[in-house]
Amino acid sequence: MWLPIRIDEQRPEPLYHQIEVQLRGLIFGGQLTEGTLLPSIRELAVSLKCSAITVRRVYQDLESEGLIRTRQGTGTFVARVDAIVKDEHRLERAAEELEQAIEAGIQLHCSIEELQTIFHEIMVRRKEETGKEELI
Repeated sequence: MWLPIRIDEQRPEPLYHQIEVQLRGLIFGGQLTEGTLLPSIRELAVSLKCSAITVRRVYQDLESEGLIRTRQGTGTFVARVDAIVKDEHRLERAAEELEQAIEAGIQLHCSIEELQTIFHEIMVRRKEETGKEELI
């Protein structure tokens, strides 16, 4: 199974962290559903061009979080993830991204009012593009 995970050796985050964050996002985002068989540690390491030790750490971390389960001789599968946990993760990720955007605005000396205006304008534009009323 191919996973849409990309690692960037130029980023300051360790490779295992980059992989873990993306794999967690695929699970919480619903792209990987309960019971999905994940690639073996070796297969994923080869496809990402990293060490098996790196992938083993990712799998161990995600298994300790209860997001994946390993069955000896069968493989590693996505575990059942509670909807509340998915929602918490979704909101945490959105908050992290907004925080980065706000930090960029602060570095550019934008006022709170300017940032609020920009946010509102983007939401209006997105609503017009998608036709989704719930965006505003």
